Amino acid sequence: MSRVGVLVMGPAGAGKSTFCNEIISHMQTIGRRAHIVNLDPAAEPNKYEFTVDIRDLISLDDVMDELDLGPNGALIYCFEYLMKNLDWLDEEIGDYNDEYLIFDCPGQIELYTHIPVLPNIVRHLQNQLNFNLCATYLMEASFIVDNSKYFSGALCAMSAMILLELPHINVLSKIDMIKDSVNRKKLKRFLNPDPLLLADETNEETNPRFKYLNQCIANLVDDFGMVQFLPLEAKNPDSISTILSYVDDVTQWAEAQEQKEPNDQIEIEDM
Repeated sequence: MSRVGVLVMGPAGAGKSTFCNEIISHMQTIGRRAHIVNLDPAAEPNKYEFTVDIRDLISLDDVMDELDLGPNGALIYCFEYLMKNLDWLDEEIGDYNDEYLIFDCPGQIELYTHIPVLPNIVRHLQNQLNFNLCATYLMEASFIVDNSKYFSGALCAMSAMILLELPHINVLSKIDMIKDSVNRKKLKRFLNPDPLLLADETNEETNPRFKYLNQCIANLVDDFGMVQFLPLEAKNPDSISTILSYVDDVTQWAEAQEQKEPNDQIEIEDM
């Protein structure tokens, strides 16, 4: 039976770790088990301890001290080291056959855009460990206040979708932070965007010399037609439940569960 894993990605500060912890909390309330696999060599546990922690193999601080590297260079070194020691990862997650694994990834965006390390880890999880994987990409809701920032975030999300070649769910996080400044109608325009319409608005607000560049970016996003977002309020159980239902659908979690015996099934009361 295939296993289920969720990659939680996005830039630093997007709320990835909070999202991981709230998913775990919600799943516990509905009787499901899940574990966090920390792939960030600089992260500290928050609400829940890491079940698997890359820092047991290699840590960012040690690499920076010993090799005199900056944080980005050290992070890439850590992932290259992990690629050479995938047997460690296999051993660490080998005992969790029937449980949900949530992979908390680092916030350095280059890992999701043009460096092939993460795609290689994804293929290893799929081919060697028989995982059904789903990628969730978090973008902070404050990006929708500025159309230019929104397009930047949308391009990063689209780049991750293309690079990883996984079922992909984009999430607009920290919705609660913009509730007072953005009405529901405007928010909906960014959850299901019309890039060409947003480009026209952007051209009215920016220097005219950027008009052609704005239009090209909008056309690119529109041509792929893949960028949509689900809203996330991390402290709202209904919001977490909605996103989890999407993850379950694309990973076919329910189909992988063992069938219940007739006497174990819940009886439906007569209406």
